[in-house]
Amino acid sequence: MDGVCGGFNRTVPQTPLVARVPRGTIALLVLAAVVATLVDVASRTSINPLNFFGFFTIQSNLILAAVYLLSALAPGALAEPTRSLVRAAATTYIVIVGIVYATLLAPLEEAGGVPVPWANVVLHVVTPLYGIVDWLAFRDRVRLPLDRLWVVLLYPAVWLVVVLLRGATDGWVPYPFLNPDQGYAAVAGYCLVILVAFLVVGAIVFWGSRIGRRVVSPTAS
Repeated sequence: MDGVCGGFNRTVPQTPLVARVPRGTIALLVLAAVVATLVDVASRTSINPLNFFGFFTIQSNLILAAVYLLSALAPGALAEPTRSLVRAAATTYIVIVGIVYATLLAPLEEAGGVPVPWANVVLHVVTPLYGIVDWLAFRDRVRLPLDRLWVVLLYPAVWLVVVLLRGATDGWVPYPFLNPDQGYAAVAGYCLVILVAFLVVGAIVFWGSRIGRRVVSPTAS
């Protein structure tokens, strides 16, 4: 981890109880929403786990839930800057979920969300909004430099590759704008926009780590 963690002060900022309680609540709410959606879908059709859990919305919410549960139950489990990098990445992913839903999926109405209305609101609206508030309001994080921004791109890059491979083989894609039937030029355009969006949102999230934090002195790698 030295390549990722080098150059940071590894002092762990304390996570206050006022942050741990809502994070734990949001994590449990996410798990309830995912389970409710899974049960609803299973009641109407057979479930392919690779498809159900292949959606970026589901994966990002579960990542956020895992990060928040760890923060609520064992806030000192990860050393800095790993903890802040993981939280920043989870925040970036969930904000992207909110942006994509609002701009591309919400206009599709039921086809653009999950079939359980309250779960749809939780997974597409509540968690993105809370993710922003949590990142800015609770300062149990270190100041993150932009030269670590590449860490945020690892997961979405792998996710896109898997989705494109599945679209080209078994024909399954999680979102209509990634459907190869519309032409690979269009899909490539969407992928480029998505990756740029991750860079922009990630950079904003990293900038947000400066709010309320003193400058962190570099340490030897």
